[in-house]
Amino acid sequence: MATFDKPLWQPRSPEETRALYRDWAETYDADVQGAGYATPGRLAQALAAVAPDLTAPLLDFGCGTGLSGRALAAQGFTTIDGTDITPEMLDHAQATGAYRKLWPSAPGDAPPPGYPIIAAIGVVSLGAAPADTLHVLLDALPPNGLVGFSFNDATLADASYMDALAKAQDTATLIHEAYGDHLPGKNMKSSIYILRKS
Repeated sequence: MATFDKPLWQPRSPEETRALYRDWAETYDADVQGAGYATPGRLAQALAAVAPDLTAPLLDFGCGTGLSGRALAAQGFTTIDGTDITPEMLDHAQATGAYRKLWPSAPGDAPPPGYPIIAAIGVVSLGAAPADTLHVLLDALPPNGLVGFSFNDATLADASYMDALAKAQDTATLIHEAYGDHLPGKNMKSSIYILRKS
């Protein structure tokens, strides 16, 4: 399925999002890696640099096929759990061997408590999870917990996501921000962010 030929970065319902990624699951890794998908590695490296304990449980929220989990494991994280709204994507994540456990979630589900680090790589973005998901993630963290996430160019241009980032800083400190490659083959960049909850 030539999903990259479709308009990916636009508002859609949770049902439409799930259907898109269900149909993309088989070719997703090849498609995005073929376009040079750089954000998982960038964010995993940044999180590893500030995480106080690489053995602490980390939730890969919206883990998809597991590219993010593999990137996190490559940076030394050892206790990675993952959840995603698309069971077909989770099947691929399971095969990576990067995860301690995986489970399906429904759109709008809050992460369970107990994770001092949450990664949401390419998840809170236009055409995927809505902007208020950022607040859901922060609410699930303990004090001093970390959330790492990314906004691609289309998301950076959407006021609702930038407003959510600004509001998040009422209860968290932005400790890392860097703009760089996202999908070089599509001439798209992203900003990666890490927030520490107050």
